[in-house]
Amino acid sequence: MVNKKFKVHPELVSGSKLKTGEIIRLNLPLTKKDVLSLKVGDRVLITGQIVTGRDKVHKFLFNERPKMKDIPFNLKGAVLYHCGPIIKKKEEGFNLIAGGPTTSIRVEMYEPKIISDYGIRAIMGKGGMGKKTLKALEENGCVYLHTISGAAVYLADRVKRVVSVWKLEDFGMAEAMWIFEVEDFPAIVTMDAHGRSLHEGIEKKSYRELKRLIGID
Repeated sequence: MVNKKFKVHPELVSGSKLKTGEIIRLNLPLTKKDVLSLKVGDRVLITGQIVTGRDKVHKFLFNERPKMKDIPFNLKGAVLYHCGPIIKKKEEGFNLIAGGPTTSIRVEMYEPKIISDYGIRAIMGKGGMGKKTLKALEENGCVYLHTISGAAVYLADRVKRVVSVWKLEDFGMAEAMWIFEVEDFPAIVTMDAHGRSLHEGIEKKSYRELKRLIGID
């Protein structure tokens, strides 16, 4: 669910001509309607349950194709967070120490199919993704969210509790799929469901500037 009550002053998004005015509160799980209302440059605060997934989780979902009923988490409408958390085992449960984003492009070869097969509505990480994922976002009604790099402890403070974990013994702590209960978790939409990518725009602008600097027409 989307809530647009929290407003701030408009500003120019760095490296683009897209303007953003208000911070949007996203309550999970997301619907396709929620996702279609978002656009590149929107700043969001996420509240609800998110799931993590790095290389091993993506490879497993892509190759083994487990059925939805065999996954202990509901991925439909979920935010899939590219994150290898640092977690401390307690007498009862787990305590998240650090939970920053990992580089998303590493799972580009898997992501389009995972988005399509499991009904995921948002991917979150850092650095953006490629053309295949951008196409999958548009075809399935999904967005890419870029969150803060180098702020793993701060982001861990936005996680209220570690709800559960899957594949911990098989994949290890960093590569397992965790489910976190988050509140006001910050991110920005940098690839939307309408075929727009802030990362692609910045890359093209940077290339034009490089050619200008070295004197290539």
